[in-house]
Amino acid sequence: MVEPSSLSAAERDATGVAGLDDILSGGLPAHRMYLVKGTPGVGKTTLALQFLIEGVRSGQRVLYVTLSETAMELRQVAESHGWSLDGIPLFELSFADDSLPLDDENTLYAAQDVDLQKTLRAFLNEVERVRPERVVFDSLSEIRLLAQTTVRYRRQLLALKQYFIGKRCTALLLDDRSADAADVQVESLVHGAILLEQLSMDYGADRRRLRVVKLRGSTFRTGYHDFIMTTGGLQVFPRLIAAEHRTEELAQSLSSGIEGLDAILGGGIDRSTCTLMMGPAGAGKSVIATQFAIAAVRRGESATIFLFEERIGTWRARTAHLNPDTDRLLESGRLVVQQIDPAELAPDEFTHHVRTAVDAGSRVIVIDSISGYITAMPEARFLSLQMHELLSFLAERGVASLMTMAQTGLIGQMHSPIDVSYLADTVVLLRYYEYEGTVRKAISVLKKRSGKHEDTIRAFVLDPNGVSVGPPLRGLSGILTGVPSFDSVTTVEVGA
Repeated sequence: MVEPSSLSAAERDATGVAGLDDILSGGLPAHRMYLVKGTPGVGKTTLALQFLIEGVRSGQRVLYVTLSETAMELRQVAESHGWSLDGIPLFELSFADDSLPLDDENTLYAAQDVDLQKTLRAFLNEVERVRPERVVFDSLSEIRLLAQTTVRYRRQLLALKQYFIGKRCTALLLDDRSADAADVQVESLVHGAILLEQLSMDYGADRRRLRVVKLRGSTFRTGYHDFIMTTGGLQVFPRLIAAEHRTEELAQSLSSGIEGLDAILGGGIDRSTCTLMMGPAGAGKSVIATQFAIAAVRRGESATIFLFEERIGTWRARTAHLNPDTDRLLESGRLVVQQIDPAELAPDEFTHHVRTAVDAGSRVIVIDSISGYITAMPEARFLSLQMHELLSFLAERGVASLMTMAQTGLIGQMHSPIDVSYLADTVVLLRYYEYEGTVRKAISVLKKRSGKHEDTIRAFVLDPNGVSVGPPLRGLSGILTGVPSFDSVTTVEVGA
């Protein structure tokens, strides 16, 4: 038997799921026994097959032992993902011995007719024959039923653990959590445990997430991480930790290409900062954010816009009206627009999309709008924490991020669905106001941590000629209330 102390701490077996390997700091420490638990349908079998396929890809011998599914069912699962199980022996333990009659039984296994020792002996004989370096045992619930007593069950699991260590084999034990939730005896024996969960939402698709419960002698990312099941297997999105992406990016002013807008912002927005555009629907928040993205692309940089509420077709028509070269910028590949469906999106999945855009070279990221991001959060009370990590990550990578937030109401007092203004370095406020029988727009900057800005309220105009920011609205008081008062002594300039 190989003693644990003689095993290389750096030797790991990749799981075949890139995101999970990232969480596990490279994969599972080799030659140990692990538990993968979760309710039926959550993705345990898919993960197990990916683990074995990765083993075959790396030249290892593997084995899948099943008591709960037939070989035909496993092949159907593989076919649904476009996989081939060539090189993966499938051993149906339920048919391994004549002592397991099925014809006369009402249940799959009757404890009084099945001998646990014979079942495990058939399993171990197959292991001796194949001599696998990776093995999957599916599932522990049947062994639990055969054992009948807790003492016998624990003794058999302990024997399996010592056996696999001696054979220098990495084993995954699948468990459907049919036992008492408080029963943690399996977790106490295995080297590591991974929990898969499927959450039913009030509306939209179910959410799946995983958590590494334990991993002895190895660092890993704690907490929950979202994952999805797609054709091709599990795709895991590790929880973003901004502290892992520290850089020394210097602040740099970025122009919008609109003289008046840059002036009120003290020269523009700064790289490695977050700018929040707040105001009622239709006030021009998205237009301003898009303008900074287009200006970046015209400078030769890349930008990505994430649309939570607007269709890409609508966005293109509106943007092309103000910027005739929009289609050309999109065709260049430096301007990317992604439409996000909040009902089908997990928060960590969206974070993954943002990270992918940054890794691809985007230097300006637009989230339009934060209201849609809130909708994508199953637990809104953690929104501020997740937003803080995402914005900190973007800042560390030298990215200028812009967010829009729609406030309820059109004229007068405005209300925000959640207060994230303290997370932003710059806050731009847009308002409607009435003037001489017409509805006008006004823009102001409430704060800018990275430098000076104007404290004036200026006219903001959207017309066929594009976007323009007029002179300060002097001579008017109460503009933010929507119904300003007029000072007849002072000349009022309200722009076009």
